[in-house]
Amino acid sequence: MTPTIRTKRVYEPPEDQDGFRVLVDRVWPRRLKKEQVRANLWLREVAPSTALRRWFAHDPSKWDEFKNRYFAELDRNLESVRMLVQIAAKRTVTLLYSAHDPEHNQAVALREYLLTRFESMAG
Repeated sequence: MTPTIRTKRVYEPPEDQDGFRVLVDRVWPRRLKKEQVRANLWLREVAPSTALRRWFAHDPSKWDEFKNRYFAELDRNLESVRMLVQIAAKRTVTLLYSAHDPEHNQAVALREYLLTRFESMAG
């Protein structure tokens, strides 16, 4: 079974097809109130470390290395990752992020990480 895991900028309005909405930023998004975000869960534990986030600085040329380092961080935090896998096994999950770049951000990387490890972790 392949889960449905989506990514979406947190500033976009919530939609029914979002399913279970998970904010995956370490810091709360600027200018947004809890009611606007409408996240079912704020899982900052799966966000990249502050040091990694600062090193990456949303520079697309560092994307591959960012993912390598971020995946290593996630490998050390399997409890929170397993929680996401368990939710995704039952329903659509939308990973919310605040970054401007829709292709190079932690939600996109986290989605890739989850999809490549889903089968081994869901069982």
